[in-house]
Amino acid sequence: MAARPTWQGHLKLSLVTCPVALFTATTATNDVRFHLINPDTNNRIRMVPTDPDTGPVERSDLVRGYEVSKDEYVLFDDADFDKVRLESTKTISIDTFVDESEIDRLFWDAPFFVVPDKGAGVEAFAVIRDAMKKQGKVALGCLVLRGKERQIALEVRDKGLVAYTLRAHDEVRDAADYFDDIPTVKADADMVEIAARIIAQKEADFDPAGFTDRYDDALREMIKTKTNGGKGTVDVTEPDDTNVIDLMAALKNSLKGSAAPTNKAAPKKATSRKAPARRKSAA
Repeated sequence: MAARPTWQGHLKLSLVTCPVALFTATTATNDVRFHLINPDTNNRIRMVPTDPDTGPVERSDLVRGYEVSKDEYVLFDDADFDKVRLESTKTISIDTFVDESEIDRLFWDAPFFVVPDKGAGVEAFAVIRDAMKKQGKVALGCLVLRGKERQIALEVRDKGLVAYTLRAHDEVRDAADYFDDIPTVKADADMVEIAARIIAQKEADFDPAGFTDRYDDALREMIKTKTNGGKGTVDVTEPDDTNVIDLMAALKNSLKGSAAPTNKAAPKKATSRKAPARRKSAA
């Protein structure tokens, strides 16, 4: 397995324990990344740790500090962090099982692949995995990951498990703080019916392979153009609210598959808005 594990420890269900390793299930290696460059020299800028009193310092000599008052810190080095050890530092202890539907989607976070780490633990891993599959439940446990204890949800996938870190309750904002100010509007039943039919026309199976980062693609195209000496500008017509003068007419025209103009600028906007839909359909 080429990737390095993010975490290694044990998975524990009651008295059954097996060594496991966690691997990040997502990657950002294909993202377009930029560096800070001095345009006068074309040199890449290096960030040098600097003490305001003594000047540049070696990063390896630095420690972390917690500010207890203004400019006063409690210092921590690696040895101090090693002393803070919980069971979840090296063990995922499965405590409870719940239905997946009981976990609000706002709490789901980063996914990790969970695999048996050593040959001797494969059988115990298979027992835990198959028992979870038989019960059809999601397992909940805790794990210290990247300097923080996180609750995780584990589910069976193929021959392994997938662990999702769950956001803590105080990390998720209350939706009411944002939704309560939305005006109460009684939508016209006929309009809702037409909109529902439009949705039905656009119904399709979920295919993640059909989704691409078009902004990333545009950046790559601009990089290519600028490499060849061009300016690499990208012109996009942004939609606005001016084409929804008659909401019912807009809905009916959408149902017909055409965005009929409500003003002179509308035809251009309709073309740019329909292009993504055709691309999705082709995918």
